[in-house]
Amino acid sequence: MSAQSQAALESAIDKAPVSLVVAVTRTLEAGGSPLLGAFLTRSMNALVRLARGLDEGALGEAVSSPSDYETLVRALEAPGALEALRREDPLLAAKLRGLRNREQLLSREGEPLTADQSAQALGITRQGVDKRRLAGRLLAVSTGRRGYRYPSWQFTSEGVLPGLEAILELLADHDPWMKLAFFVNANATLSGETPLSELRRGSLEPVKRAARLYGEQIAA
Repeated sequence: MSAQSQAALESAIDKAPVSLVVAVTRTLEAGGSPLLGAFLTRSMNALVRLARGLDEGALGEAVSSPSDYETLVRALEAPGALEALRREDPLLAAKLRGLRNREQLLSREGEPLTADQSAQALGITRQGVDKRRLAGRLLAVSTGRRGYRYPSWQFTSEGVLPGLEAILELLADHDPWMKLAFFVNANATLSGETPLSELRRGSLEPVKRAARLYGEQIAA
């Protein structure tokens, strides 16, 4: 690094907020492997371009988010960011909407639980939760390296929601996200009610009929 570049870097560090310096330091420490370093480099370049394209209002709304992930999503959803996304890849905006929709599905009716939290709710071991998931007796969606998340609505004070396992068996051919959508979205077969609300009322048979028709409704 040249003396001029070194001086510019030191000046930028002196002017930057402490929180930003800490975040950059963590990024540098995390980029140990070549692949991770390349990912972080491209991500940081994208963030700089994104931030420069947002006005104060959009930046303020983004940083008011409750989590770092939500901050990023809100920034990407800002009008200026969406226009830039469309120029680079017309499908990126649609992918972003899909990500947001999945997050909303997972958080509907309460924040999802980890495997350990689910084990505590059921009074069983973590291994027991894994076995139930693998057997199709509990609903969970993969969140990558963070493991699986279990919708909290499937747990009650007495165990799992009555009728849950019977419906999951009927939905066995669908992927976890489609199963999740089935339970929490309004269903025409149930006169616009959600299968989850019907199960809570103890109306199992109508939900079974809706589950059998689920694949046909999607195809239509």
